Amino acid sequence: MGSLERHDAAGFRINVSEAPEKPIPFGRWVLEQTGRSGFLGQLATIAKTDRGFPKDGGPDAVRKRLGDTGADPEMFDAVDDAELDWASF
Repeated sequence: MGSLERHDAAGFRINVSEAPEKPIPFGRWVLEQTGRSGFLGQLATIAKTDRGFPKDGGPDAVRKRLGDTGADPEMFDAVDDAELDWASF
């Protein structure tokens, strides 16, 4: 039987002081995605030019804004995909 090595636990610690206190709002997260390809990148680019875009809103607020402005159906699909990405953070 082999012996177990002891490791310094300090090397395995996560510095949570660098984590944000509150998660970034969905609308602001979308605005940061202008470099992304596909519909999410298009959504972010459009959102940056829309003065009424709900920066501090959630996915439903963004969907409502898209509906109010007559956005293409692909943009609603982009919100669905973006919501999954955003929720993983």
